Amino acid sequence: MSDVAAREQLLAARGLHTYYGASHVLHGVDFSVHEGEALGLMGRNGMGKTTLIRSMMGLVRPARGSVVVRGHEMSRATTYAIARRGIAYVPEGRGIFPDLSVKENLQMAARAGVDGRRNWTFDRVMDTFPRLSERLTNGGGQLSGGEQQMLTIGRALMTNPDLLILDEATEGLAPLIAREIWRIVREIRHSGIATVVVDKNHAAVSAITDRTMILVKGRVVFDGASEAFRAAPDLITQHLGV
Repeated sequence: MSDVAAREQLLAARGLHTYYGASHVLHGVDFSVHEGEALGLMGRNGMGKTTLIRSMMGLVRPARGSVVVRGHEMSRATTYAIARRGIAYVPEGRGIFPDLSVKENLQMAARAGVDGRRNWTFDRVMDTFPRLSERLTNGGGQLSGGEQQMLTIGRALMTNPDLLILDEATEGLAPLIAREIWRIVREIRHSGIATVVVDKNHAAVSAITDRTMILVKGRVVFDGASEAFRAAPDLITQHLGV
Protein backbone atom coordinates (compact mmCIF):
# COMPACT_ATOMS: atom_id res chain seq x y z
CA MET A 1 0.00 0.00 0.00
CA SER A 2 1.35 3.44 -0.97
CA ASP A 3 1.93 6.12 1.62
CA VAL A 4 -0.93 8.25 0.25
CA ALA A 5 -3.35 5.32 0.10
CA ALA A 6 -2.66 4.59 3.78
CA ARG A 7 -3.84 8.09 4.80
CA GLU A 8 -7.41 9.07 5.55
CA GLN A 9 -9.54 9.84 2.51
CA LEU A 10 -10.80 13.37 3.02
CA LEU A 11 -13.05 13.78 0.00
CA ALA A 12 -14.27 11.34 -2.62
CA ALA A 13 -16.81 11.22 -5.42
CA ARG A 14 -18.08 8.05 -7.05
CA GLY A 15 -19.83 7.96 -10.42
CA LEU A 16 -20.89 11.62 -10.42
CA HIS A 17 -23.31 12.70 -13.13
CA THR A 18 -24.18 16.39 -13.04
CA TYR A 19 -26.41 18.42 -15.35
CA TYR A 20 -27.01 22.10 -15.96
CA GLY A 21 -30.54 21.98 -17.31
CA ALA A 22 -30.45 19.57 -20.27
CA SER A 23 -26.65 19.80 -20.54
CA HIS A 24 -24.91 16.68 -19.22
CA VAL A 25 -21.64 18.05 -17.79
CA LEU A 26 -20.13 15.26 -15.64
CA HIS A 27 -20.25 11.70 -16.96
CA GLY A 28 -19.63 9.28 -14.09
CA VAL A 29 -16.58 10.99 -12.58
CA ASP A 30 -14.62 9.28 -9.80
CA PHE A 31 -12.43 11.49 -7.61
CA SER A 32 -10.52 11.20 -4.36
CA VAL A 33 -7.99 13.15 -2.31
CA HIS A 34 -6.27 11.91 0.84
CA GLU A 35 -4.88 13.56 3.94
CA GLY A 36 -1.79 15.63 3.08
CA GLU A 37 -2.05 14.94 -0.65
CA ALA A 38 -1.70 17.64 -3.33
CA LEU A 39 -3.76 17.09 -6.47
CA GLY A 40 -3.78 19.12 -9.68
CA LEU A 41 -7.15 19.15 -11.47
CA MET A 42 -6.67 20.11 -15.11
CA GLY A 43 -8.52 20.43 -18.38
CA ARG A 44 -9.39 23.06 -20.95
CA ASN A 45 -12.19 25.54 -20.29
CA GLY A 46 -15.63 23.99 -20.13
CA MET A 47 -14.46 20.45 -19.38
CA GLY A 48 -16.18 20.16 -15.99
CA LYS A 49 -13.50 21.06 -13.43
CA THR A 50 -15.50 23.72 -11.59
CA THR A 51 -18.69 21.67 -11.91
CA LEU A 52 -16.93 18.73 -10.25
CA ILE A 53 -15.80 20.91 -7.35
CA ARG A 54 -19.20 22.54 -6.98
CA SER A 55 -20.89 19.14 -7.08
CA MET A 56 -18.69 17.85 -4.25
CA MET A 57 -19.16 21.04 -2.21
CA GLY A 58 -22.96 20.89 -2.34
CA LEU A 59 -23.28 23.99 -4.52
CA VAL A 60 -24.66 21.90 -7.40
CA ARG A 61 -26.71 18.73 -6.90
CA PRO A 62 -25.47 15.74 -8.91
CA ALA A 63 -28.20 13.73 -10.58
CA ARG A 64 -26.45 10.45 -9.79
CA GLY A 65 -23.41 9.28 -7.82
CA SER A 66 -22.17 9.88 -4.30
CA VAL A 67 -20.00 12.35 -2.41
CA VAL A 68 -18.18 11.07 0.68
CA VAL A 69 -16.41 13.33 3.20
CA ARG A 70 -14.22 11.57 5.77
CA GLY A 71 -16.16 8.36 5.25
CA HIS A 72 -19.58 10.01 5.62
CA GLU A 73 -22.10 10.10 2.79
CA MET A 74 -22.67 13.81 2.07
CA SER A 75 -24.32 13.81 -1.36
CA ARG A 76 -27.32 15.80 -0.10
CA ALA A 77 -25.53 17.79 2.57
CA THR A 78 -25.45 21.58 2.67
CA THR A 79 -22.30 23.40 1.68
CA TYR A 80 -21.69 24.69 5.21
CA ALA A 81 -21.99 21.14 6.61
CA ILE A 82 -19.34 19.94 4.16
CA ALA A 83 -17.10 22.91 5.02
CA ARG A 84 -17.47 22.13 8.73
CA ARG A 85 -15.83 18.77 8.08
CA GLY A 86 -12.56 20.50 7.28
CA ILE A 87 -12.86 21.48 3.63
CA ALA A 88 -12.18 25.06 2.51
CA TYR A 89 -13.06 26.23 -1.00
CA VAL A 90 -11.50 29.25 -2.73
CA PRO A 91 -13.84 29.84 -5.69
CA GLU A 92 -12.87 31.22 -9.07
CA GLY A 93 -14.65 34.51 -8.38
CA ARG A 94 -12.92 34.81 -4.96
CA GLY A 95 -16.14 35.75 -3.14
CA ILE A 96 -14.67 38.22 -0.67
CA PHE A 97 -16.88 40.75 1.12
CA PRO A 98 -16.05 44.06 -0.59
CA ASP A 99 -17.55 46.26 2.13
CA LEU A 100 -15.70 44.55 4.98
CA SER A 101 -12.09 45.46 5.77
CA VAL A 102 -9.29 43.01 5.15
CA LYS A 103 -9.12 42.34 8.89
CA GLU A 104 -12.88 41.78 9.12
CA ASN A 105 -12.84 39.41 6.12
CA LEU A 106 -10.26 37.30 7.93
CA GLN A 107 -11.67 37.45 11.43
CA MET A 108 -15.21 36.49 10.42
CA ALA A 109 -13.90 33.15 9.12
CA ALA A 110 -11.72 32.24 12.11
CA ARG A 111 -12.51 28.94 13.78
CA ALA A 112 -10.80 25.80 15.03
CA GLY A 113 -10.22 22.85 12.76
CA VAL A 114 -12.10 19.54 12.96
CA ASP A 115 -9.75 18.28 15.68
CA GLY A 116 -9.80 21.58 17.59
CA ARG A 117 -6.42 22.84 16.42
CA ARG A 118 -5.78 26.48 15.55
CA ASN A 119 -2.51 26.28 13.67
CA TRP A 120 -3.57 29.05 11.28
CA THR A 121 -4.04 32.13 13.42
CA PHE A 122 -4.47 35.73 12.33
CA ASP A 123 -0.79 36.38 13.04
CA ARG A 124 0.32 33.40 10.96
CA VAL A 125 -1.80 34.56 8.04
CA MET A 126 -0.21 38.01 8.34
CA ASP A 127 3.25 36.42 8.27
CA THR A 128 2.29 34.42 5.17
CA PHE A 129 0.68 37.37 3.37
CA PRO A 130 2.74 40.47 4.28
CA ARG A 131 0.92 42.49 1.59
CA LEU A 132 -2.32 42.07 3.51
CA SER A 133 -0.77 43.26 6.75
CA GLU A 134 -0.24 46.64 5.06
CA ARG A 135 -3.91 46.87 4.04
CA LEU A 136 -5.82 45.69 7.11
CA THR A 137 -8.18 48.66 7.16
CA ASN A 138 -8.81 48.68 3.40
CA GLY A 139 -12.12 47.35 2.15
CA GLY A 140 -11.98 44.06 0.28
CA GLY A 141 -13.23 45.85 -2.84
CA GLN A 142 -10.28 48.26 -2.71
CA LEU A 143 -7.67 45.54 -3.20
CA SER A 144 -5.97 44.54 -6.42
CA GLY A 145 -6.83 41.20 -7.99
CA GLY A 146 -3.72 39.59 -6.54
CA GLU A 147 -4.40 40.98 -3.10
CA GLN A 148 -7.99 39.75 -3.27
CA GLN A 149 -6.71 36.27 -4.12
CA MET A 150 -4.35 36.40 -1.14
CA LEU A 151 -7.24 37.52 1.06
CA THR A 152 -9.55 34.73 -0.01
CA ILE A 153 -6.81 32.13 0.53
CA GLY A 154 -5.99 33.66 3.91
CA ARG A 155 -9.66 33.62 4.86
CA ALA A 156 -9.88 29.92 3.95
CA LEU A 157 -6.81 29.18 6.07
CA MET A 158 -8.45 30.90 9.06
CA THR A 159 -10.92 27.97 9.15
CA ASN A 160 -7.95 25.62 9.83
CA PRO A 161 -8.95 23.19 7.07
CA ASP A 162 -7.59 19.75 6.35
CA LEU A 163 -8.25 20.26 2.63
CA LEU A 164 -7.99 23.49 0.63
CA ILE A 165 -9.52 23.63 -2.86
CA LEU A 166 -8.24 26.44 -5.11
CA ASP A 167 -10.20 27.04 -8.31
CA GLU A 168 -8.22 29.03 -10.90
CA ALA A 169 -5.49 29.91 -8.44
CA THR A 170 -3.74 32.53 -10.61
CA GLU A 171 -6.42 33.44 -13.17
CA GLY A 172 -5.92 36.98 -14.48
CA LEU A 173 -2.96 37.75 -12.23
CA ALA A 174 0.29 39.39 -13.33
CA PRO A 175 3.24 36.96 -13.54
CA LEU A 176 4.96 38.44 -10.49
CA ILE A 177 1.82 38.06 -8.37
CA ALA A 178 1.20 34.58 -9.78
CA ARG A 179 4.66 33.51 -8.60
CA GLU A 180 3.81 34.80 -5.12
CA ILE A 181 0.59 32.74 -5.13
CA TRP A 182 2.55 29.60 -6.09
CA ARG A 183 4.97 30.28 -3.23
CA ILE A 184 2.05 30.50 -0.84
CA VAL A 185 0.48 27.29 -2.18
CA ARG A 186 3.78 25.46 -1.64
CA GLU A 187 3.92 26.77 1.92
CA ILE A 188 0.36 25.61 2.55
CA ARG A 189 1.15 22.21 1.17
CA HIS A 190 4.26 21.87 3.32
CA SER A 191 2.17 22.76 6.38
CA GLY A 192 0.35 19.45 5.93
CA ILE A 193 -2.91 20.72 4.45
CA ALA A 194 -4.15 18.65 1.52
CA THR A 195 -4.72 20.74 -1.61
CA VAL A 196 -6.65 20.53 -4.85
CA VAL A 197 -5.38 23.11 -7.34
CA VAL A 198 -7.09 24.13 -10.58
CA ASP A 199 -5.08 26.36 -12.89
CA LYS A 200 -4.16 26.67 -16.55
CA ASN A 201 -0.43 26.72 -15.77
CA HIS A 202 0.04 22.95 -15.88
CA ALA A 203 3.80 23.20 -15.39
CA ALA A 204 3.43 25.18 -12.15
CA VAL A 205 0.63 22.94 -10.87
CA SER A 206 2.37 19.65 -11.61
CA ALA A 207 5.58 20.93 -9.98
CA ILE A 208 3.87 21.25 -6.58
CA THR A 209 1.42 18.33 -6.66
CA ASP A 210 1.67 14.59 -6.04
CA ARG A 211 -1.06 13.64 -8.46
CA THR A 212 -2.65 15.04 -11.61
CA MET A 213 -6.16 14.48 -12.94
CA ILE A 214 -7.35 15.63 -16.37
CA LEU A 215 -11.00 16.07 -17.33
CA VAL A 216 -12.17 16.09 -20.94
CA LYS A 217 -15.86 16.72 -21.59
CA GLY A 218 -16.79 15.63 -18.10
CA ARG A 219 -14.78 12.40 -18.12
CA VAL A 220 -11.47 11.53 -16.46
CA VAL A 221 -8.86 10.79 -19.13
CA PHE A 222 -5.81 10.75 -16.84
CA ASP A 223 -5.35 10.21 -13.12
CA GLY A 224 -1.79 9.49 -12.05
CA ALA A 225 1.43 10.75 -10.54
CA SER A 226 2.37 14.30 -11.47
CA GLU A 227 5.82 13.01 -12.36
CA ALA A 228 4.24 10.70 -14.96
CA PHE A 229 2.15 13.61 -16.25
CA ARG A 230 5.24 15.78 -16.73
CA ALA A 231 6.93 12.96 -18.63
CA ALA A 232 4.05 12.70 -21.14
CA PRO A 233 4.25 15.72 -23.49
CA ASP A 234 1.83 14.11 -25.97
CA LEU A 235 -0.79 13.88 -23.22
CA ILE A 236 -0.29 17.54 -22.38
CA THR A 237 -0.51 18.62 -26.02
CA GLN A 238 -3.61 16.50 -26.70
CA HIS A 239 -5.67 17.52 -23.69
CA LEU A 240 -4.28 20.85 -22.49
CA GLY A 241 -2.65 22.48 -25.50
CA VAL A 242 -4.20 25.63 -26.89
